[in-house]
Amino acid sequence: MRHRILPVTHYQQNCSLIWCENTNQAAFIDPGGDVERLLAAVQEEGVELSKIILTHGHLDHVGGTAELVAKLGLPVEGPHKDDSFWLDMLSTQAQMMGFAPVASFTPNRWLNDGDTVTLGDQTLAVYHCPGHTPGHVVLHHKATKKAFVGDVLFKGSIGRTDFPRGDYEQLVTAIRSKLWPLGDDVTFVPGHGPTSTFGEERASNPFVSDKRLKQ
Repeated sequence: MRHRILPVTHYQQNCSLIWCENTNQAAFIDPGGDVERLLAAVQEEGVELSKIILTHGHLDHVGGTAELVAKLGLPVEGPHKDDSFWLDMLSTQAQMMGFAPVASFTPNRWLNDGDTVTLGDQTLAVYHCPGHTPGHVVLHHKATKKAFVGDVLFKGSIGRTDFPRGDYEQLVTAIRSKLWPLGDDVTFVPGHGPTSTFGEERASNPFVSDKRLKQ
């Protein structure tokens, strides 16, 4: 499986275009906006877009979804159903975050902990990691040791927990119990900013490093 990171909107949210090299089937993870630019990347890579996958319901991660569905009829998988209230509030989110109005939508499939998402011959494992939002999920591709973590974890930081139904302790617990066991050598794509590895964050992240959590 290959991937390409495409920062979108004034929030510079990392939309990921992922695809199966064997079948050419592709998906967007968190298409937050700038749809024409995203579709241009699909053409550049010569892949066939087959689905949209969402980590959580914040507008900077889902803002281009309804437009893509209208244009291409793509199915939407994720996030966990506990983020349905965020998707119901898309018009309110747009006003608050300085986005143009966007249409609400309902995913074709809500994702739960332990589910898998398939893309051609590839399989991604789903981990429910609440805290930033209650329905946030993380996707892990074991074969390439890659994870797409949305706003759960960043290089040197973690997701905000001051939004409605955010929970700091839940977030830290999810990182320690769901992400760390996947291995220090897993490279992760965060929702914003540069990639890192779980090992690097366990060593130096000021919020969830092993040293910090032993204090």
